[in-house]
Amino acid sequence: MKLKGIENLNVKGKRVLVRVDFNVPIKEGEITDTTRIEAALPTIKYLIENGAKVILMSHLGRPNGKVVPELSLRPVADELSRILAKEVKFVPDCIGDKTEKMVSTMKDGDILLLENVRFHIEEKKNDDEFAKKLASLGEIYINDAFGTAHRAQASTYGVAQFIRERAAGFLMIKELEVLGKLLKHPPRPFVLVLGGAKISTKVPLIMNFLDRADRIMLGGGMVFTFFKSQGLGIGDSICEDELVEKAKEILSIASQKEVDFLLPVDLLAAKEISEETETIEVPREDIPEGWKGVDIGKTTISIFNAAIEGAKTIFWNGPMGIFEVEKFSTGSREIGKKIDEETMKGAFSVVGGGDTVSCVRKFGINVSHISTGGGASLEFLSGESLPALKFLMEEQ
Repeated sequence: MKLKGIENLNVKGKRVLVRVDFNVPIKEGEITDTTRIEAALPTIKYLIENGAKVILMSHLGRPNGKVVPELSLRPVADELSRILAKEVKFVPDCIGDKTEKMVSTMKDGDILLLENVRFHIEEKKNDDEFAKKLASLGEIYINDAFGTAHRAQASTYGVAQFIRERAAGFLMIKELEVLGKLLKHPPRPFVLVLGGAKISTKVPLIMNFLDRADRIMLGGGMVFTFFKSQGLGIGDSICEDELVEKAKEILSIASQKEVDFLLPVDLLAAKEISEETETIEVPREDIPEGWKGVDIGKTTISIFNAAIEGAKTIFWNGPMGIFEVEKFSTGSREIGKKIDEETMKGAFSVVGGGDTVSCVRKFGINVSHISTGGGASLEFLSGESLPALKFLMEEQ
């Protein structure tokens, strides 16, 4: 897969419409994590330095086609202005007469940030007329929003059909190069560390890596679906009952392929999800009724760390427990520290998924690459095609 890069385009004096992923956490008007903004900087700076008129568009949250003031991108414009030490003008809509007027007065090197595209219901519907209105703002289209590459929406897919000159941004290309290494001849041993609440989002990934990974270890709420498939009691733990048979199938295939497939042998269990709750550490087969598993146990941490030891390639998606609660964060922190240690020894480590990224940030874990795409990285690594890439190929 060879994407066309922006270096192949003459952007000087051109209106360049850039789809970025500024879906950042905002609390009381303040951005609490600027990772995605910083990830887009190489593309934005390149365009400014090469005399483009830069028009940025993004979504934020799930306003479901309505104007939700708390989901405005205005704070992002302010933050981007601060980072670049350059004015980033904010446009209070992404289409319409006022937007078109502001675009028409741009000078080379100027930057505009359009308001949340999801304030229009037509965005998620990939409506042609809405896509045409967005496309009319630019002469060149750049997609640098890897985090939404798995969505065929107006700003990620539709627009590209109506602008002849188009390319991938630096972040998009980097993400695909890094994740591609996990699919094609990764240095071995290759270890997959998966967690999070649900198995449903990870099944295609697990199936695709049963032939690729040397060791797969599971933590988080998803393990209880596997435990139930083995006939174990799970107390009040989370479980996707409709996927119990699929979990049984995965375990059978892993056994046939002789993949080292590791599930927790012990767990931290709690009465409720709070810092004040009572907790006990129990073997996986002894979760009491009325209790729920909230983290992997100490023995499991030791087993998982031993399995990570000496790895040359590591992909981590999903925390080992409810790490947001300090009492339940030990597993995620200790596994993260081990991945950090192996990275420092030369392992190629990749982290994907919003919760995992938050985990890495919280505990100060060093990895080779933090992917900006949760769902997009999972779908790509599951072997699925990403719709947004269709119009960015070099041969087009």
